[in-house]
Amino acid sequence: MRELKILAVVVALTLITYWGVEPFAHSQMHPKVAPADFEFKDLADKTAAVEALTGDANNGQVLVTANCTACHSIKSQGFPQLMDNASSAAAYGVVPPDLGTAGKIYNERYLAAFIQNPAEASLTSHKFVDGKVHPMPSYNWMQPQEIADMIAYLKSIAPEEMSNKEVFADSCQRCHGIKYADMLNGTMASYTPAEDIKKYMGKNAPDLSQMIRSKGEHYLETFINNPQKHLEGTAMPRVGLNEESQQQVVTYLQEVGDSKKQEREELGPKFLIYLVVFAIFAWLWKLKQWREVH
Repeated sequence: MRELKILAVVVALTLITYWGVEPFAHSQMHPKVAPADFEFKDLADKTAAVEALTGDANNGQVLVTANCTACHSIKSQGFPQLMDNASSAAAYGVVPPDLGTAGKIYNERYLAAFIQNPAEASLTSHKFVDGKVHPMPSYNWMQPQEIADMIAYLKSIAPEEMSNKEVFADSCQRCHGIKYADMLNGTMASYTPAEDIKKYMGKNAPDLSQMIRSKGEHYLETFINNPQKHLEGTAMPRVGLNEESQQQVVTYLQEVGDSKKQEREELGPKFLIYLVVFAIFAWLWKLKQWREVH
C-alpha cells in the first residue's frame, strides 16, 4: 500500500509539471503567434485589381524579358545568369533568384505584391530607410493587366514537379547554406558569399543543417511564412512560398537534419510496450519475493 501511495505522489507531481509548469515555461520562452497565412491576406487590398484579371502569358513573356532578365536568369527559357554569384552579390547585395520556378513555388498574390513593391511585400521596409532602397525596383507604375500577364507567364514556364531539394535551393539557398546535405563538395553552400550577406542583412545568415532540431517544425512553419511574427524587425524577408512549397522546404530540412525521425517515432511505441511488460514482470517478482519474506 505504501508503494502505491508513493507512486500516486510521483504521478501527481509529474502531471503537474507536464500539464502546468512546462506549458507555462514554454509560453514564456516561445510566445504564441498566429498560424501561418498562406493566403497572404494583408496583401489582398494591394493586389485585388490584379487578381480580378486573367493574364496573357504571351504578353507576359515580352514584359518579363524586357524588365527582368537584366538581373534575373531564367535558365529553362535560355536566359542565363549574366554575372557570376560573387559579382551579382556585390552588385545587388544578394544573388537574384532564377525565375524559372517562381510560378510554381511562390503564392500568386505574393508575386503580384512583390512586383509592385518588393520591400513592402517581403515586410522589410524597415531595412530600407535613409536613402537605402531594395535591390529590386518597385514596378508599381505598371498596369494591373501587365502584372497579371507577367504572373501568367511565370506560371506557364514553371515545372509541374520539383523535388524537396530543388525547392529549398530556389527559395532558401541564395542566403542560407545547408552544409550537412553535402559536406564533401560544398554544392549546398549559400549562393551569396558570406561577406555580402552580412553587409546586406546585417549579420550572417545561419546554416540550416540542424535548424529543424533546434527550432522544430511548427516554429519553422510560422517563421518562414512571416519571420516578423517571431523576430520583429528581423532583416530576413517574408519569402512568399505557397503552402506546398513551404512544406517541401521543411521536409528537406528534416531529411538533412533529422533523418532518423521516422525510425525514432516508430521505435517509441515499441519501447513503451517493452516498459509496460517489464513493469508487470518486475511487480510480479516483487510480490513473490515479499511473499517468501512474510
